[in-house]
Amino acid sequence: MKAVRPVTSHALRGVIQPMRIGFVPLVDCAPLLVAEAKGMFHRNGVMVRLSCEPGWATVREKLLYRQLDAAHAIAGMALALQMGISTPAMPVLAPFVFNLHGNAITLSSDLWNRGVRDAQSLHKLLRSSPGRMLTLGIVSRCSSHAFLMRQWLASGGVDHEHQARIVVLPPTQMPSHLAAGLIDGYCVGEPWNSVAVAAGDGWIAATSEQLAPLHPEKVLLMPERFIAEHEDQAGAIVAALRESCEFCDLPANRPEVERILFESGHFPDCRHALHSSLVGPLDLGTGRSADVGGFHIFHRHDANEPIPSRGRWIVDEFIRQGLLTPAQRKSADAAMERCWCPLPPRRAMTSVRPQKTNPRKNRPALASA
Repeated sequence: MKAVRPVTSHALRGVIQPMRIGFVPLVDCAPLLVAEAKGMFHRNGVMVRLSCEPGWATVREKLLYRQLDAAHAIAGMALALQMGISTPAMPVLAPFVFNLHGNAITLSSDLWNRGVRDAQSLHKLLRSSPGRMLTLGIVSRCSSHAFLMRQWLASGGVDHEHQARIVVLPPTQMPSHLAAGLIDGYCVGEPWNSVAVAAGDGWIAATSEQLAPLHPEKVLLMPERFIAEHEDQAGAIVAALRESCEFCDLPANRPEVERILFESGHFPDCRHALHSSLVGPLDLGTGRSADVGGFHIFHRHDANEPIPSRGRWIVDEFIRQGLLTPAQRKSADAAMERCWCPLPPRRAMTSVRPQKTNPRKNRPALASA
């Protein structure tokens, strides 16, 4: 006799269909992959189809043109879309934060061999090499990586306007560009720092835990119209991710998280790098290693809540980096308050199985892209 599948704890209104959630292959997408692998989406009554994307520009465009319903995204994308910075404006919400920290600055082995050990010695090398221009990679102008890279350079006296050329690359392409000598370093999320270290092509000069303690990293980004049309599914997704983040944050579960990421097929030949990043110790490529206890924070320190102080950090960095002017602070604060907030409480529901509907007859009208 077949076992009866338990009824989900949440009954969802309307036509239930797979929710398309985009992500970029980084360690901090772990809550999505773990929630899928361990049936957390199903237990919360929502069907999800995960879509692996090459980079943040693709995620942004697919959200704009309704090819994704939600996404694992850099925290700054919420403000950029809300205010139309380098993109058409789009009302979005960031109701859930995936993680704090998880990034690092990796420099080439050539710079290490030339005596660079930190930002100060990098400045010394540049002063002794007039006309030399560094090329450094970041993943987006609106990401924490851009902020962290410029902060680290400035701490050593390096002028990022005149002594460094900062270019945008997809995260997965950073190690290969470093190996080919096309860039001198980069700031990116894991495992793409550890991949360069394992290959002997780079070394980790600083982590985001050191540079900006408890900074928000990735968020669940949802267009407002998606939430309006699929309120219950949006709430179910958040509930499943919260459960997953609690699981991912426990040190005892990290080996299983590592296995799920590796077996997903999105991190080929990265098993050692995933282990270094998630389980530790983190190999810095300098003959030293670092503890990973605070490197990835998935749930501790109210990590999953869009806390106003962390939203203000994003606004401050947008202004400091010239993405916004000081005169735009008031409008930026208002935009951040609107998008950087939890979902409204899910309404009380009865456990009624959704009725079958005619999808042509009941399909909602689409707004213009």
